[in-house]
Amino acid sequence: MTEQQMITIINDALVEEFELDADEMQPELSIYDDLGLDSLDTVDMVIVLEGAFKFKIREEAEIKEIRTLGDIHEFVKRKLAAEVN
Repeated sequence: MTEQQMITIINDALVEEFELDADEMQPELSIYDDLGLDSLDTVDMVIVLEGAFKFKIREEAEIKEIRTLGDIHEFVKRKLAAEVN
């Protein structure tokens, strides 16, 4: 899977789950301020990402540091790389 494919999967999953505008999905957007997600939505976001990529992330301390859409992309990228190794 290419990085662009991964980003597309993440963005599409979040657009569908949270009824976001696909055209506005930019890496610098804050998941709280710009995308309008709250703490309960972040739990749903974790579940959506787990389903999309077939790995568990609930126990990851790193997930609490995510603030932007780009942070999500980087987190999943690292997680996928770790799964391969």
